[in-house]
Amino acid sequence: MKHLARVLFAVFSKMGGPGLLALGILDSSFLFAPLGNDLLVVALASHYHSVARLLYYAAMSTIGSVAGCLVVDLTLRRAGEKGLETHLPAKRLAYVREKVRRDAAAALVLASLAPPPFPFTPFVMAAAALQYPRKKLLAVVGAARMVRFTGLGVLAFFYGPHILRRARTPVVQWFLVGLIVFSTAGSAVSVYGWIRRSRAAR
Repeated sequence: MKHLARVLFAVFSKMGGPGLLALGILDSSFLFAPLGNDLLVVALASHYHSVARLLYYAAMSTIGSVAGCLVVDLTLRRAGEKGLETHLPAKRLAYVREKVRRDAAAALVLASLAPPPFPFTPFVMAAAALQYPRKKLLAVVGAARMVRFTGLGVLAFFYGPHILRRARTPVVQWFLVGLIVFSTAGSAVSVYGWIRRSRAAR
């Protein structure tokens, strides 16, 4: 499993910007990859130590995240509030819906900047279902995500050598293994639940 984690991380690392783009789309739509893009941005920015590459990686992560949000928007905007009720548990739905109705832009910014376990996709789903303008939704998420990924890249730029040394320790290696296993299981549950609820709604 440890070897598998290294292989998967190596694949995405070698893909560079396109890997960040793909991971961003998946993580912001139907799959579950907590800290996936964050860790990859940090790893790539630490390794190459270039301001131009740092901005490129942040931009590709942001574009991927926005594209994933667009997929969610296209699905939930059409389904409306009733469709939203089939995709979120009642307790989470009440919390998310209240925040979005009170100030959708602020809720989206907070969700875009906050690290896991703070939810991100449910706020995008709620904003779309409650008919928050699509252009504003994507613009707000894009701006906030760019700030997040650029900030992580800057930290990696200045503390890159230390980060790379830490990344080679057994504790971090096993953390990555656990994260991949957790993400894979979470993704499977997420996709299954999405399909089941969509069928039930129809």
